[in-house]
Amino acid sequence: DEFSSELTAKDGKLDTDPHFWMPLTLPQDEYISLMSQKGVDEQESSSHHVRMTKMKDTFLAANPELGMFGSVDVGSNACWWDYGQLKLYIANNLKLSEFGDDADLLRRFFGVTDRTMNSEISGVTVDGSASAFSCKAKSGSVGAKAVIAAVEAQEIQIGEGAIVVNCAAKKIVAGKGAVLYNLVSESDDGIVAEDGDVIVSVTDAEGSSMLLKSKTSICGGKAWKQVLDGNGMSFEEVHKQNRDADVSNIEKKRKELYKKASSSFGL
Repeated sequence: DEFSSELTAKDGKLDTDPHFWMPLTLPQDEYISLMSQKGVDEQESSSHHVRMTKMKDTFLAANPELGMFGSVDVGSNACWWDYGQLKLYIANNLKLSEFGDDADLLRRFFGVTDRTMNSEISGVTVDGSASAFSCKAKSGSVGAKAVIAAVEAQEIQIGEGAIVVNCAAKKIVAGKGAVLYNLVSESDDGIVAEDGDVIVSVTDAEGSSMLLKSKTSICGGKAWKQVLDGNGMSFEEVHKQNRDADVSNIEKKRKELYKKASSSFGL
C-alpha cells in the first residue's frame, strides 16, 4: 500500500534498480552516496530510503515466515541481456552482428542461424558484419554491424551500427548509430534519420501516429519530463496518455498501416 497513491494516479517513474532493491538492501548512507553519483539530491534519496524501509518493515512484520530477497547462483559464465535502457537496447541488438561466445549464445537464443534470414534484399549491398531479418528492399546498402528487422522499402541506406526495426517507407535513410522503430511513411521522401538520431512512432487506438525523437546521447530517464527538440510532448506525457491503451488493438492498427505503406510502393 506504500505507493498506492502513485499507482492509482499512475504518476511518476520509478526503476527497479535505484528505487526498489537498492534502497531495500543498502544502508541509508551508502544508498545516498550511490544515488548522488547518479545526480540525485541527498534529501530525495534519504526520503525514498525512509519510505522503502517503512514498506520493508511492514511487509516483514506481516509475513514473518518469508524473506525479502534471496540469491540464486547462476555461475560465473551466465549471460545477461538487458533491454531496459536505450543504451542497453542498442548494445544488445548490435550484439546480433558481433562475434564471440556471448553473441553466439544470443543468436542461438533468438534462433538466428544466419546474418540474413527470411529476406528479399538481393539488390542491396549488405556488409558482411551486418544482420537483416524479414526484410524486403530493392536497392541500397546496409553498413557495418548494422541490424535491420521487418524493414520494407524500395531503397534503404543504413549507416554503420544503425538499428532499424518494423519500418516501412519508399526510402529509408538511417545515419551512423541511428535507431528507428515502428516508423511508417507513404511520402516520397520516406524516412530520414541523421547520425545518432532516435525516432520511434507511437500509434493510438484510432490508428493515428505520433513521432517521438531523441538522440543516443540523451538519457531518457533524466529527460523524462522534458519536451525534447522535435517533440510536442515529454516522454512522461506520452506515457500518461497511453497508459490505459489496448496494446493488442494498437498493434493490429500498426500492422495495417505497415502493410498499406508497403503495398503503396509495390512490396
